[in-house]
Amino acid sequence: MTYHPKSKFISVMIERGFLADCTDYQGLDEALSVGIVPGYIGFDATAESLHVGSLIQIMMLRWLQKTGHKPITLMGGGTTKVGDPSFRAEERPLLTEKQIDDNISGIKRVFERYISYDDSPTGALMLNNAEWLDKLNYLEFLRDIGMHFSVNRMLSFESVKSRIDREQSLSFLEFNYMILQAYDFLELNRRYGCVFQMGGSDQWGNIVNGIDLTRRVLNHEIYGLTSQLLTTSDGKKMGKSLNGAIWLNPEMLSPYEFWQFWRNTTDADTGRFLKLYTELPLEECERLGLLEGSEINTAKVILANEVTSLLHGRAASKAAEATAREVFDKGGVGNDLPTVKVSAEEIGNAISVVQLFVKSGLVNTGKEAKRLIAENGAKINDTPLTDAGLVLQVKDFDTPVKLSKGKKKHVLLQLQ
Repeated sequence: MTYHPKSKFISVMIERGFLADCTDYQGLDEALSVGIVPGYIGFDATAESLHVGSLIQIMMLRWLQKTGHKPITLMGGGTTKVGDPSFRAEERPLLTEKQIDDNISGIKRVFERYISYDDSPTGALMLNNAEWLDKLNYLEFLRDIGMHFSVNRMLSFESVKSRIDREQSLSFLEFNYMILQAYDFLELNRRYGCVFQMGGSDQWGNIVNGIDLTRRVLNHEIYGLTSQLLTTSDGKKMGKSLNGAIWLNPEMLSPYEFWQFWRNTTDADTGRFLKLYTELPLEECERLGLLEGSEINTAKVILANEVTSLLHGRAASKAAEATAREVFDKGGVGNDLPTVKVSAEEIGNAISVVQLFVKSGLVNTGKEAKRLIAENGAKINDTPLTDAGLVLQVKDFDTPVKLSKGKKKHVLLQLQ
């Protein structure tokens, strides 16, 4: 890209590798360079926590505020009832209103770690689109808003077209999602003067719809900006691991496990992730990303510390690093390892180590546990486990029992 931005925000988006595309670079840049600009990202409440895949959007909102503008976090209390069909193979399961409200409560806590919600000119707003979507009159909405949408054009968007090309069902309910998201942009502009929407590049069609609708109804100039859809250097979708999603809420994933996820970043991704997920100076990110051999591990520890500090606080980050050193460098137990409670009733006269591996969550089935042991990938109290028939009794839990899967996955089993 040859355009040289005037605004600090667009500069950061380009320099740190966030930016994928923008509907009007110059127009948005001009707006950002002359005053405080409100911008928003929407988050549907499909789970009680966001995962690492959403962290790039959260960091964009954080940078928006840090560069002197006003972030709006829009909770999808209304749109979650429909479900975003973008690039999905099948319809999302429908959630009850209580499930959606509970999920929103869980998600909100994460934003407060990254963004300041206050009454200052750049203080963030936390809004819920149920505020206007729940009150819509269907016939009025069809007449006043539906008239501005071309079905032919909606069918041409890649997020929908890919679903139809694969002959996978797309319900009328889901087809309405992009109209509702476009209406969100219109309402945010009308109510709060919101000038632009951000999102992942898979949201491009939805964002463009909102811009077109707002121009038609209000004759206002607004903008859209998308971030890269991140995959790791080995092609995996960001936010997933072998053991499932990397959740942002500590009740769903401990700070230690979150720290460990970042410590396990591949060499090729380290520099890029430092730019995207930390606030270290660009020069430092580039220097650390160029380290080679064993020295790159220093960069990975810095990455893990910085990202964990932003989400869980500096104390949790230090505790996670201390546990990692205890576990990996000294072969110890570590105070911050994930802990699973077992009762005397569960143990009974004796309990097999295979059952314990399943209970710990390190494996999903007894068959998987037996294979892990047979392939020399299991340890108990840092000792290689070779006997899948081993059983433990209550007295063996006088001190916590440490189970290990490979070199990097550890759980403590503790008698309750």
